[in-house]
Amino acid sequence: MVNKPMSQSHIKILVEIEFIQERSNIEENQYFFAYTVTIKNQGSHTIQLISRHWIINNAHNEKFEVKGDGVVGEQPIIQPGAEFTYTSGTEINTPSGNMKGSYHMVTKEGLEFDAKISEFELNMPRTLH
Repeated sequence: MVNKPMSQSHIKILVEIEFIQERSNIEENQYFFAYTVTIKNQGSHTIQLISRHWIINNAHNEKFEVKGDGVVGEQPIIQPGAEFTYTSGTEINTPSGNMKGSYHMVTKEGLEFDAKISEFELNMPRTLH
């Protein structure tokens, strides 16, 4: 039996977004969003998340990029069939926008690949008065 190298198809990434009113200042155009990411390893190789790359757009299509090692101070190792969940946040200067990105991963065998994070919306909920 031959093990296939890891690829994007072996990783499932789920994102949940929440607008955080307490950390936002609407009068100052500061809108804070928390996002919880779950990374599921559906492959047969142990993987490690090495770095992240986020592209954040506000409603004016102004782009901000965030790159760095790991996530929330960790470079998690995710066994086959396991998952890793973390929560982080971002602030934009419009009530809506979007994010997308990728995680740079490496297998225990040293194979490197990027796991894409599909675009998701950042939207402050509208309230009726």
